[in-house]
Amino acid sequence: MGGRVSGLRLGVDLGGTKTEIVALEGPREVLRRRVDSPRGDYAATVATIAGLVEAAEAELGKPGTVGVGIPGAVSPATGLVKNANSTWLIGRPLDRDLGERLRREVRVANDANCFALSEAADGAGAGEGVVFGVIAGTGTGAGITVDGRVLTGANAIAGEWGHNPLPWPTAEEAPGPECYCGRRGCIETFLSGPGLAADHRRATGAERSPEDIAAAAGEGDPGCRASLDRYVHRMARALAHVINILDPDVIVLGGGMGNIADLYRRVPERWGPFVFSDRVVTRLVPPVHGDSGGVRGAAWLWPQ
Repeated sequence: MGGRVSGLRLGVDLGGTKTEIVALEGPREVLRRRVDSPRGDYAATVATIAGLVEAAEAELGKPGTVGVGIPGAVSPATGLVKNANSTWLIGRPLDRDLGERLRREVRVANDANCFALSEAADGAGAGEGVVFGVIAGTGTGAGITVDGRVLTGANAIAGEWGHNPLPWPTAEEAPGPECYCGRRGCIETFLSGPGLAADHRRATGAERSPEDIAAAAGEGDPGCRASLDRYVHRMARALAHVINILDPDVIVLGGGMGNIADLYRRVPERWGPFVFSDRVVTRLVPPVHGDSGGVRGAAWLWPQ
């Protein structure tokens, strides 16, 4: 069971709600499909990914290499998935199970690493030395590239920014909401889409989606403006912490929360006091490839 040499590269992004496949020939996209993600069912997850690959190859008439981005990582110690907010993947040999089903090597990587790789290859971070690629959506994570190569780390956790505590917390923010990882006050519990919705619910008693909160804040709704202001300040502190440690050239903000246009202006306006420097030249930018960054990066796990 080995890798296939082919001009066709297939990338799959396993999201919390949608699973997407893209087929690339060189840098050119030749196919894209999206289906609902199975939730809580590992066998159905394997079948869904394999089915997308098999259908794409049937439609295009040839086999391809397969890379998969997941909201977690494969442990170098055990070969099993760890740190996945899609918790039914934890402890499973996903790359091996997919490899057996598809009869070839399948490369599995963290979805945020895939996103960062895509944007560093030919997106918003192209040509930059250090890129920090954030995914803030159902969860919150990040990937790091240095000179166009993913930094995985000795424990395969480089960029696991969402499971650090929110820095410089206020009295109202500590100890913070419970996180699925077993701790409290993780960045993810504040900066994910569900985190924003939960914060708004705690403050106002109202149930609103993150998209509704952002839109209503722009229209002057006082409760939504206050919730978005808190979100901006938390994002600024959390990214300042990253800048102090990694000092990236560019931060690319992906995931559903990256669609809030005000963040690209307002967050850099607020991070300066928390960055240990007399000036901050790091840029916060939207992804060139939008929500497609992760799935394209999964395909890039097999370089040309």
